[in-house]
Amino acid sequence: MRRNDAAGLLLPAAAPGTPLTDVAPDWLCAAHTALSLPGPHAVPDTEGPLRGVIGGRCFEAHPTIRKDGSVAWWLVDDTDHQLVREALCMERGRTAFLAKASNVLLSSLNLARCMDVTAQMAAESLADAALAIAPARGQRLPVVTCLRGGAPVLSTLTVDPDDVPGLGEALRGFPPVPSRWIDPATAPAWMVPEGFGPVGSIVITPLPGHGVPAGALILLRRTENAAFRDEEEVFARLFAARAGAAMSAARLYAEQSTITDVLMRELLPPVLHHISGVDFAGRYRPSADHERIGGDFYDVHPAAVEGEASLVSLGDVCGKGLEAAVLTGKIRNTLHALLPMADDHQRMLGLLNTALLSSHHTRFATLVLASAVRRGNVVDLKLTSGGHPSPLIIRADGTVEEADTHGTLIGAIPNISSHTASASLAPGESCVLYTDGITEAKGGPMGDALFGEERLKRALSDCAGMPAEGIVEHIQMLAAQWLGNRPHDDMAVVVISAPRTHHLSAVNGHTRGRFTA
Repeated sequence: MRRNDAAGLLLPAAAPGTPLTDVAPDWLCAAHTALSLPGPHAVPDTEGPLRGVIGGRCFEAHPTIRKDGSVAWWLVDDTDHQLVREALCMERGRTAFLAKASNVLLSSLNLARCMDVTAQMAAESLADAALAIAPARGQRLPVVTCLRGGAPVLSTLTVDPDDVPGLGEALRGFPPVPSRWIDPATAPAWMVPEGFGPVGSIVITPLPGHGVPAGALILLRRTENAAFRDEEEVFARLFAARAGAAMSAARLYAEQSTITDVLMRELLPPVLHHISGVDFAGRYRPSADHERIGGDFYDVHPAAVEGEASLVSLGDVCGKGLEAAVLTGKIRNTLHALLPMADDHQRMLGLLNTALLSSHHTRFATLVLASAVRRGNVVDLKLTSGGHPSPLIIRADGTVEEADTHGTLIGAIPNISSHTASASLAPGESCVLYTDGITEAKGGPMGDALFGEERLKRALSDCAGMPAEGIVEHIQMLAAQWLGNRPHDDMAVVVISAPRTHHLSAVNGHTRGRFTA
């Protein structure tokens, strides 16, 4: 064996005549043997240079076979390059993990799902166990706990976050106490999953949201594993930033969805029923199937005093979608406030017109009002149109009459006019209020023909004697068949019917008289 001076510094025990196996590491000896003794036991060729560790540093070993058959090994210190390669590989792995985390977390707007994914991904890649904690709801703290290899578990705890160093600050959005300052022995029992064992190190980091904290993330490692390093804590914060953004977006969506549902319930047309001996039925179909509200509306306001007329309103606001629905809500609320003068349709329409002109809305509306009261077996009607299609009355013999009412649309000009018509419904007869979304529906064999008033009248003629609910369903079915899958305007219809009933007197003198079949 021979060596140069540099090899002597690296392998001080190497001296001429000393066997290589006594001074060189096993990986170099094995490679040397394979080259010195070619044959079936030789190691196969491998990609790239041979690498190994000598004295705590990484070296590349390059062999040269000399003419006499001996092998000369050239050792090149590759420690710095190896560190760079490992760091690059680690960064690529972390980048891939963060990209995956972003995709998975942002694929759902469900807060519970985001918390589950946050805890599970953190437990699998960052720690032995993880806890995703949402801001407290009163005195209760929502916590999702997950062990590596396990499933996330939700619990709601009544605990004080300030009892844990750093947790209260994290939930309030402030940087918490660094993990190395937290004594794992002081961790409360609720923080350590069942069966986890002794805690070796803890990281608590905030989950930053959109302007407000989204929660906190707790990472735990067992005593047999290495404690969190500074760079791992920084990486945990990068993950927490993505998790916090997803949780914040999910919470914001949930809050907005709740607000929207509340407003929707106020804007949706009511469910109609039998009121004071008169049958009412109604249906509404928005212009887009994914929308729940639009520019058509209807309401039935029962009489405050028995024996007086109930007020029906049906209208159509110019436009569709949410903006039209906002004005719809304003009109409905205004009409509700004007109920004390419900017996004077012209005055109601005039005051409503003034209210719309004084608002910031530039839209107008058409409207029809109907007062209905049961007198014996007959339902008396007063019908007033404000620029709206006239109501249609279905007689018992199938004749369809158009109510003689007309007027000016609402919210366009300062002074409006309207004419009120009177009508009576015998038992089994009905009055139909509708919006032009039905008559102007385009469809048919060629797809460009309007449903039209005449086709509607013929359809209603076949509904003689049908209950109010049946007439509504029949009209909606015919309009849907005419349209097919084509676009359409909002459609609304209300039917007022005089049922085939008779009046019963009070029972035992204790209950009010009622109408029954």
